[in-house]
Amino acid sequence: MASSKSGDKGLRAIVIGMIVFVISVTGIFIYFDKKPATNVSAPASISQADGSGLVFNPELTNQIDIWEDFQCPACRSFTAVNNEYIKKIILEKKAKVVYHPLTFIGERSSNGVNESVIAANAAACAMDEGKFLEMHELIYQNQGAENTGRYSKEFMIMLGIQAGLSSAKYQDCVSNGKYDDWTKASASYAAVKNVNSTPTVSVNGKELSRETPDNDYNNPAKFQAALAVAGIK
Repeated sequence: MASSKSGDKGLRAIVIGMIVFVISVTGIFIYFDKKPATNVSAPASISQADGSGLVFNPELTNQIDIWEDFQCPACRSFTAVNNEYIKKIILEKKAKVVYHPLTFIGERSSNGVNESVIAANAAACAMDEGKFLEMHELIYQNQGAENTGRYSKEFMIMLGIQAGLSSAKYQDCVSNGKYDDWTKASASYAAVKNVNSTPTVSVNGKELSRETPDNDYNNPAKFQAALAVAGIK
Protein backbone atom coordinates (compact mmCIF):
# COMPACT_ATOMS: atom_id res chain seq x y z
CA MET A 1 0.00 0.00 0.00
CA ALA A 2 2.81 2.34 0.90
CA SER A 3 4.37 1.92 -2.55
CA SER A 4 0.98 2.50 -4.24
CA LYS A 5 0.45 5.75 -2.32
CA SER A 6 4.00 6.76 -3.13
CA GLY A 7 3.33 6.09 -6.81
CA ASP A 8 0.13 8.13 -6.70
CA LYS A 9 1.98 11.02 -5.10
CA GLY A 10 4.68 10.78 -7.73
CA LEU A 11 2.13 10.75 -10.54
CA ARG A 12 0.32 13.77 -9.08
CA ALA A 13 3.63 15.63 -8.81
CA ILE A 14 4.38 14.93 -12.46
CA VAL A 15 0.90 16.06 -13.58
CA ILE A 16 1.05 19.22 -11.46
CA GLY A 17 4.50 19.95 -12.79
CA MET A 18 3.26 19.57 -16.37
CA ILE A 19 0.31 21.89 -15.68
CA VAL A 20 2.59 24.53 -14.16
CA PHE A 21 4.91 24.22 -17.14
CA VAL A 22 2.05 24.64 -19.64
CA ILE A 23 0.69 27.65 -17.76
CA SER A 24 4.14 29.18 -17.59
CA VAL A 25 4.79 28.68 -21.29
CA THR A 26 1.32 29.97 -22.17
CA GLY A 27 1.95 33.00 -20.02
CA ILE A 28 5.18 33.67 -21.85
CA PHE A 29 3.45 33.45 -25.22
CA ILE A 30 0.70 35.82 -24.05
CA TYR A 31 3.27 38.26 -22.72
CA PHE A 32 5.30 38.34 -25.90
CA ASP A 33 2.19 38.54 -28.05
CA LYS A 34 1.33 41.81 -26.34
CA LYS A 35 4.72 43.31 -27.12
CA PRO A 36 4.98 45.37 -30.32
CA ALA A 37 6.77 43.70 -33.19
CA THR A 38 10.39 44.76 -33.52
CA ASN A 39 10.97 43.63 -37.11
CA VAL A 40 8.47 45.93 -38.84
CA SER A 41 9.44 48.83 -41.08
CA ALA A 42 9.66 52.04 -39.07
CA PRO A 43 10.59 55.64 -39.85
CA ALA A 44 14.25 56.44 -39.26
CA SER A 45 13.41 59.20 -36.77
CA ILE A 46 11.48 57.07 -34.27
CA SER A 47 12.70 56.43 -30.75
CA GLN A 48 12.12 53.00 -29.23
CA ALA A 49 12.68 54.55 -25.80
CA ASP A 50 9.79 56.92 -26.53
CA GLY A 51 7.32 54.27 -27.61
CA SER A 52 8.30 54.34 -31.29
CA GLY A 53 7.15 57.95 -31.54
CA LEU A 54 8.26 60.39 -34.22
CA VAL A 55 10.90 62.54 -32.54
CA PHE A 56 12.14 66.07 -33.04
CA ASN A 57 15.19 67.37 -31.14
CA PRO A 58 16.06 64.02 -29.49
CA GLU A 59 19.12 65.55 -27.81
CA LEU A 60 17.08 67.87 -25.56
CA THR A 61 15.91 67.13 -22.01
CA ASN A 62 12.52 68.86 -21.70
CA GLN A 63 9.98 66.73 -23.52
CA ILE A 64 6.48 67.15 -24.95
CA ASP A 65 4.55 64.02 -25.95
CA ILE A 66 1.50 64.35 -28.18
CA TRP A 67 -0.87 61.42 -28.74
CA GLU A 68 -3.27 62.05 -31.60
CA ASP A 69 -5.52 60.41 -34.16
CA PHE A 70 -5.65 62.24 -37.49
CA GLN A 71 -9.39 61.56 -37.69
CA CYS A 72 -10.04 63.03 -34.23
CA PRO A 73 -12.00 66.35 -34.37
CA ALA A 74 -10.61 67.41 -30.98
CA CYS A 75 -7.09 66.83 -32.28
CA ARG A 76 -7.86 69.10 -35.20
CA SER A 77 -9.06 71.80 -32.78
CA PHE A 78 -5.94 71.40 -30.64
CA THR A 79 -3.71 71.64 -33.69
CA ALA A 80 -5.54 74.68 -35.05
CA VAL A 81 -4.83 76.77 -31.94
CA ASN A 82 -1.46 75.39 -30.80
CA ASN A 83 0.35 74.16 -33.89
CA GLU A 84 2.26 77.35 -34.65
CA TYR A 85 3.63 77.50 -31.12
CA ILE A 86 4.61 73.83 -31.17
CA LYS A 87 6.38 74.33 -34.49
CA LYS A 88 8.23 77.30 -32.99
CA ILE A 89 9.36 75.13 -30.08
CA ILE A 90 10.61 72.50 -32.51
CA LEU A 91 12.36 74.84 -34.93
CA GLU A 92 13.96 76.94 -32.17
CA LYS A 93 15.00 73.76 -30.34
CA LYS A 94 13.24 74.64 -27.11
CA ALA A 95 12.21 71.04 -26.33
CA LYS A 96 12.14 67.49 -27.53
CA VAL A 97 8.76 66.83 -29.16
CA VAL A 98 7.43 63.31 -29.72
CA TYR A 99 4.36 62.62 -31.86
CA HIS A 100 2.47 59.37 -31.23
CA PRO A 101 -0.09 58.74 -34.01
CA LEU A 102 -2.97 56.52 -32.86
CA THR A 103 -5.53 54.77 -35.03
CA PHE A 104 -8.47 53.80 -32.82
CA ILE A 105 -11.06 55.82 -34.77
CA GLY A 106 -10.19 53.96 -37.95
CA GLU A 107 -10.63 50.66 -36.14
CA ARG A 108 -14.36 51.42 -35.95
CA SER A 109 -14.68 51.54 -39.74
CA SER A 110 -17.39 49.33 -41.19
CA ASN A 111 -15.58 48.70 -44.48
CA GLY A 112 -12.33 47.36 -43.05
CA VAL A 113 -10.28 50.37 -44.21
CA ASN A 114 -8.48 52.13 -41.36
CA GLU A 115 -8.16 55.73 -42.52
CA SER A 116 -6.32 56.67 -39.33
CA VAL A 117 -3.59 54.21 -40.32
CA ILE A 118 -3.46 55.64 -43.85
CA ALA A 119 -2.99 59.16 -42.47
CA ALA A 120 -0.43 58.10 -39.85
CA ASN A 121 1.54 56.18 -42.45
CA ALA A 122 1.53 59.20 -44.78
CA ALA A 123 2.78 61.43 -41.96
CA ALA A 124 5.60 58.97 -41.24
CA CYS A 125 6.47 58.84 -44.95
CA ALA A 126 6.62 62.64 -44.90
CA MET A 127 8.90 62.49 -41.84
CA ASP A 128 11.39 60.49 -43.88
CA GLU A 129 11.43 63.32 -46.42
CA GLY A 130 11.73 66.12 -43.84
CA LYS A 131 8.16 67.30 -44.41
CA PHE A 132 6.28 65.99 -41.39
CA LEU A 133 5.26 69.38 -40.02
CA GLU A 134 3.86 70.47 -43.36
CA MET A 135 2.01 67.20 -43.91
CA HIS A 136 0.75 67.09 -40.32
CA GLU A 137 -0.86 70.49 -40.77
CA LEU A 138 -2.38 69.69 -44.16
CA ILE A 139 -3.92 66.43 -42.96
CA TYR A 140 -5.78 68.23 -40.18
CA GLN A 141 -6.77 71.16 -42.38
CA ASN A 142 -8.38 68.68 -44.78
CA GLN A 143 -10.02 66.45 -42.18
CA GLY A 144 -13.46 65.10 -43.07
CA ALA A 145 -16.07 63.12 -41.17
CA GLU A 146 -14.80 59.96 -39.49
CA ASN A 147 -14.48 56.81 -41.60
CA THR A 148 -16.18 58.21 -44.71
CA GLY A 149 -13.38 57.58 -47.20
CA ARG A 150 -11.82 61.02 -46.98
CA TYR A 151 -8.36 59.79 -46.04
CA SER A 152 -7.55 57.57 -48.98
CA LYS A 153 -4.02 56.82 -50.14
CA GLU A 154 -4.68 58.85 -53.28
CA PHE A 155 -5.73 61.81 -51.14
CA MET A 156 -2.56 61.54 -49.05
CA ILE A 157 -0.46 61.57 -52.21
CA MET A 158 -2.31 64.70 -53.36
CA LEU A 159 -1.73 66.39 -49.99
CA GLY A 160 1.89 65.37 -50.21
CA ILE A 161 2.27 67.30 -53.45
CA GLN A 162 0.91 70.38 -51.66
CA ALA A 163 3.50 69.81 -48.93
CA GLY A 164 6.31 69.58 -51.48
CA LEU A 165 6.38 65.78 -51.60
CA SER A 166 6.31 64.71 -55.22
CA SER A 167 8.99 62.03 -55.13
CA ALA A 168 8.34 58.45 -56.15
CA LYS A 169 9.78 57.41 -52.78
CA TYR A 170 7.03 59.23 -50.87
CA GLN A 171 4.29 58.03 -53.19
CA ASP A 172 5.45 54.42 -52.99
CA CYS A 173 5.67 54.71 -49.19
CA VAL A 174 2.04 55.82 -49.05
CA SER A 175 0.73 53.43 -51.70
CA ASN A 176 2.41 50.40 -50.13
CA GLY A 177 1.48 51.30 -46.55
CA LYS A 178 5.14 51.01 -45.62
CA TYR A 179 4.64 51.97 -41.98
CA ASP A 180 1.18 50.54 -41.36
CA ASP A 181 2.51 47.95 -38.92
CA TRP A 182 4.58 50.57 -37.12
CA THR A 183 1.37 52.30 -36.00
CA LYS A 184 0.65 49.25 -33.82
CA ALA A 185 3.79 49.95 -31.79
CA SER A 186 2.53 53.45 -31.07
CA ALA A 187 -0.82 52.02 -29.96
CA SER A 188 0.90 49.53 -27.65
CA TYR A 189 2.86 52.31 -25.97
CA ALA A 190 -0.30 54.37 -25.50
CA ALA A 191 -1.81 51.44 -23.59
CA VAL A 192 1.28 51.24 -21.38
CA LYS A 193 0.93 54.96 -20.63
CA ASN A 194 -2.83 54.62 -19.99
CA VAL A 195 -3.62 56.97 -22.86
CA ASN A 196 -7.25 56.28 -23.79
CA SER A 197 -8.33 59.45 -25.57
CA THR A 198 -6.98 61.98 -28.03
CA PRO A 199 -5.48 64.43 -27.97
CA THR A 200 -3.40 63.64 -24.91
CA VAL A 201 -0.41 65.84 -24.16
CA SER A 202 2.22 65.34 -21.50
CA VAL A 203 5.12 67.56 -20.51
CA ASN A 204 8.10 65.80 -18.96
CA GLY A 205 5.89 62.81 -18.25
CA LYS A 206 3.04 64.74 -16.64
CA GLU A 207 -0.28 64.82 -18.49
CA LEU A 208 -1.76 68.28 -18.99
CA SER A 209 -5.12 68.87 -17.35
CA ARG A 210 -8.35 68.87 -19.32
CA GLU A 211 -10.75 68.95 -16.40
CA THR A 212 -12.39 72.26 -17.29
CA PRO A 213 -13.94 73.59 -20.51
CA ASP A 214 -11.23 76.26 -20.59
CA ASN A 215 -8.41 73.77 -20.46
CA ASP A 216 -4.71 73.65 -21.23
CA TYR A 217 -5.36 71.95 -24.55
CA ASN A 218 -7.55 74.43 -26.41
CA ASN A 219 -6.56 77.63 -24.63
CA PRO A 220 -3.27 78.78 -26.18
CA ALA A 221 -2.38 81.03 -23.22
CA LYS A 222 -2.89 78.22 -20.69
CA PHE A 223 -1.12 75.71 -22.93
CA GLN A 224 1.89 77.98 -23.26
CA ALA A 225 1.83 78.71 -19.53
CA ALA A 226 1.88 74.98 -18.77
CA LEU A 227 4.93 74.58 -20.98
CA ALA A 228 6.60 77.59 -19.37
CA VAL A 229 6.28 75.99 -15.93
CA ALA A 230 8.46 73.19 -17.27
CA GLY A 231 10.97 75.69 -18.62
CA ILE A 232 9.76 75.47 -22.22
CA LYS A 233 9.26 78.97 -23.60
